[in-house]
Amino acid sequence: MSELTEPLLTALAGEPAGISLPRLCKRLRVRMSVLLRELAWIGEDAIGGQAGPGWVRVETQGESLVAILTERGRERLTQGNSER
Repeated sequence: MSELTEPLLTALAGEPAGISLPRLCKRLRVRMSVLLRELAWIGEDAIGGQAGPGWVRVETQGESLVAILTERGRERLTQGNSER
């Protein structure tokens, strides 16, 4: 897990319908390549034959890619906040 995981999950928690990847980059102040790498590791899709934890789902909505926090992601965020 990277330093970006928690802020990413938190940003998505306030957006039940999801948020476009360019807007998410702007909000998190990261480049698209950094965001895509993070989504690859924590998302539902498999990378390199290994499934991620499924905290985030990326969907196509019209012509946009949108990141959506999954139920697993909400649980992870809740667990992370209760440990503080």
